[in-house]
Amino acid sequence: MPNLVADVVVRGRLAALPQPVLPADGLLLRPWRLADQPAVVAAYSDPAIQRWHCRAMDDDEAAAWLAAWPERWSTETRAGWAITTDGEEVAGQISLRALQLTDGQAEVSYWVLPSHRGRRIAPRALAALSAWAFGELGLHRLEVRHSMGNEPSCRVATAAGFPAEGVQRGSLLHQDGWHDMHVHARLDSD
Repeated sequence: MPNLVADVVVRGRLAALPQPVLPADGLLLRPWRLADQPAVVAAYSDPAIQRWHCRAMDDDEAAAWLAAWPERWSTETRAGWAITTDGEEVAGQISLRALQLTDGQAEVSYWVLPSHRGRRIAPRALAALSAWAFGELGLHRLEVRHSMGNEPSCRVATAAGFPAEGVQRGSLLHQDGWHDMHVHARLDSD
């Protein structure tokens, strides 16, 4: 059956681009490196990251997670960056997940290591990634979804210009049960 609406982003567009390094108001978002393994293990050892991202990682899992990013880029399923303070030291991560090029949409995920919190790192990274995703990639809509209990993530989304849209009831299972998820979104026209 023919599609009566053109794809928002043509398949192959992301894969044809080299993954960029993005400046982010004093930070750099760069592709992940295998050498970032200690930072990833440290992040997923943090109780807050474990709570809201519902996972932990050991050395082998972190190595596999890092090694998977180039394939995710080339298959256009996800795109992830290390948030760095100087191009080297990892302060956090930000990624486009649930990437749907046909519809021009993605969900954004982020975390910041405890030693870097309180410096507006996540909102700056989210603003930079949004500008690239709308401008260079051509997405139409970006969403941030977080547990209603995760107030810091709500502040990040709001600070980066993602207005709240509503609540998805009982949408994600965490260790302590089902969580209602708060949805924030930006459009390319915002």
